[in-house]
Amino acid sequence: MATELHHFINGAKVAGTSGRTLDVFNPNTGEVSARTPLASADEVRSAIASSAAAFPEWASVNPQRRARVMFNFKRLVEDNMNELAELLSAQHGKVVADSKGDVQRGLEVIEFACGIPHLQKGEFTEGAGPGIDMYSMRQPLGVCAGITPFNFPAMIPMWMFGVSIACGNTFVCKPSEKDPSVPLRLAELMMEAGAPAGVLNVINGDKEAVDTLLTDEHVEAISFVGSSAIAEYIYATGAAHGKRVQAMGGAKNHAIIMPDADLDRVVDDLIGAGYGSAGERCMAISVAVPVGKETADRLIEKLIPRVESLKVGLSTDDEADYGPMVTAEQRDKVAGWIDRGVEEGASLLVDGRGFELQGYEGGFFIGGSLFDNVTPDMDIYKEEIFGPVLSVVRAETFEEAAKLPSEHQYGNGVSIFTRDGDAARSFAANVNVGMVGINVPIPVPLAYHSFGGWKRSSFGGTNQHGMEGVRFYTKVKTVTSRWPTGVKEGSSFVIPTMK
Repeated sequence: MATELHHFINGAKVAGTSGRTLDVFNPNTGEVSARTPLASADEVRSAIASSAAAFPEWASVNPQRRARVMFNFKRLVEDNMNELAELLSAQHGKVVADSKGDVQRGLEVIEFACGIPHLQKGEFTEGAGPGIDMYSMRQPLGVCAGITPFNFPAMIPMWMFGVSIACGNTFVCKPSEKDPSVPLRLAELMMEAGAPAGVLNVINGDKEAVDTLLTDEHVEAISFVGSSAIAEYIYATGAAHGKRVQAMGGAKNHAIIMPDADLDRVVDDLIGAGYGSAGERCMAISVAVPVGKETADRLIEKLIPRVESLKVGLSTDDEADYGPMVTAEQRDKVAGWIDRGVEEGASLLVDGRGFELQGYEGGFFIGGSLFDNVTPDMDIYKEEIFGPVLSVVRAETFEEAAKLPSEHQYGNGVSIFTRDGDAARSFAANVNVGMVGINVPIPVPLAYHSFGGWKRSSFGGTNQHGMEGVRFYTKVKTVTSRWPTGVKEGSSFVIPTMK
């Protein structure tokens, strides 16, 4: 029997009242496991009102005490790691080990946020002028909101609300309706950690919920991760309503493989980065660019047996390389991209279409696919596939290879594999992409740096977490002060300067 899910508002589970729901599936079996309530605008506004009411008191809590709540939350998430990972796998489909990585990468941002007493400090200048001191303060914004994707239902919500709440804001999270149970559980743990009711609310919904968050006057800032088309809409609509917006979009991450690279290591990295989590990662390597015919031929020779031997299994299978996709629709969409690649003339060397797991024929499984001879004019190169499909684009020279990610519409991540330090340094400095890996296949920065792409991979110009996150979730107030010293001066009618 399907579980009826809920919202989490003002510190308590709240049943949906709109009458609209969406099925949540067990991707291993294809069966409906739960139903998500889709909030009406009024339900969303009740969550916003709860956060607005909680904001003044929470903003007045000193940073050290806010940090203690974050420390408590970190411990509780660690204590409940197995439960969270199993819940995540049951709705998303990624294997449990990968789900634990999802939770852990979110926890690393929580660890960063525990340093908020230092991170939120302003600046001070003594004697900026005669008897004048000048200082700045970083103050919270108010009610902030996050709209998070299905592929990282633990990590990305924690990326957002961890920094925001630590800075003194209150937060409304609208998770993906495909796998919302982990964000709901995280909200319960935040209350258990000592955050007052209303500091973190979770509201489930679709476009009606999103549009309410984007237009409500009480919401000060919006953070989003998802497809580029929706990211652009989020940015344009939120900005038009006077909100701060950071909106992360799609990706087409390249791996440049130089002739001097260790190909055995490269193949290991491509298999993990291209096919892990069924390719449902915005930082997945989906394009391999070997430089030179010999490099390309050797790479293909090594890749084919590795892709053919990928073990696709249940999300609970410890030996599986990856599990099912999140929905049948997502699986069919990926299969359609493979169809398109064949139509466009790419060489399909390994075909994952039609894969079925014995005994679980209703599950949303698809095998790994490998294309060779993909060219930049093909749709399978231009667009994000978001599945276990790796495309090989051959380049004759380093310069030709480097142009591909720089000229692509997306600019999220890129990697180069080489032993040549000069080539790597030049590439990192000049490539038109926001995150670069040098012999690192998934260049996701650690929590104390920041995450964000360029071009159509990001709208709003502000990255996630790190000091960029602190700056996004705070506003700066600068104070110029002068105390009477007994010196009398006449009136001045000109703007003060430091002559």
